[in-house]
Amino acid sequence: MGQDQAKQQIEKGLQLYQSNQTEKALQVWMRILDKSSDLVGRFRVLGCLVTAHSEMGRYKDMLKFAVVQIDTARELEDADYLMESYLNLARSNEKLCEFQKTISYCKTCLNMQGTRVGQQLNGQVSLSMGNAFLGLSLFQKALESFEKALRYAHNNDDKMLECRVCCSLGSFYSQVKESMKIALQHGDRPLQALCLLCFADIHRSRRDLETAFPRYDSAMSIMTEIGNRLGQVQVLLGVAKCWVTKKEPEKALDVIEKAQDLAEGLGNKLSLLKLHCLSEGIYRSKGQQRELRAHVVRFHECVEETELYCGLCGESIGERNNRLQALPCSHFFHLRCLQNNGTRSCPNCRRSSMKPGFV
Repeated sequence: MGQDQAKQQIEKGLQLYQSNQTEKALQVWMRILDKSSDLVGRFRVLGCLVTAHSEMGRYKDMLKFAVVQIDTARELEDADYLMESYLNLARSNEKLCEFQKTISYCKTCLNMQGTRVGQQLNGQVSLSMGNAFLGLSLFQKALESFEKALRYAHNNDDKMLECRVCCSLGSFYSQVKESMKIALQHGDRPLQALCLLCFADIHRSRRDLETAFPRYDSAMSIMTEIGNRLGQVQVLLGVAKCWVTKKEPEKALDVIEKAQDLAEGLGNKLSLLKLHCLSEGIYRSKGQQRELRAHVVRFHECVEETELYCGLCGESIGERNNRLQALPCSHFFHLRCLQNNGTRSCPNCRRSSMKPGFV
């Protein structure tokens, strides 16, 4: 079967599928796989089969076709095709509740930034990762991923993605609500505070700030009562983001100042990084260059103090989606830097790096 004929048959299958003649569409696509040697056509057909089996709930078959699609993408030697196939592999594992594998494949997608389709697929990758974190009951990480997916949906006016994210947030909300019930039954105050913080973050991500503020207040009350100062910093960070959304930068800066005092008292560099980053955005929008420079300097000081930079190229880790490699001595670097360096020992401490682990 030639390339043009394969293309016509793919379109015929799509028309059958859209008219709810699913089995006939599957038969057409399977014939293309059997008879066509055109790799691009086969890749597209495999994508159709992955989507169709996902919507029919045949998740094992979905995974089977996703694996074949990966092999086809490797034959094509094209980064765009490879990223798309890894996303399908992640979604297949998500449907089969293989959440750790889902997260791993999603991270692989994110490490392939710079591809032509990367920006189009980032929202779907973040959604799949959020669903996997939710499956593992890692609520904070799930919410962060859902927020990223929602931003991609809004920035690209992708209504379907926005709908899917909202459905996942509904499931997230239900699970957190159930956790709140358990916490109330057992008088677990720390869990109650965490649930309230999650509720507040959900409402903030939906821009329902009038509901978010009281939840943050309740969370702060319990965090203060139980002496959870790191939790208080997280609450204040959420409140500051609310004020930024409401375009009230002065109120946001007042809250950030309180959070910074707490974070500095704890010595929590990650919280300080987030706070300086938020302050940087506020002062940039206000055009206050002196204050902006001060927070940029403090941000980079925090990066150096936490050693969040590659020991070879000096670039801050996290500024770009680059793959990292950890050595047995616990030092870590950009994978590409280690590969270019060519040494078999750690550039920092010179210990042997024969058995590296990947991050």
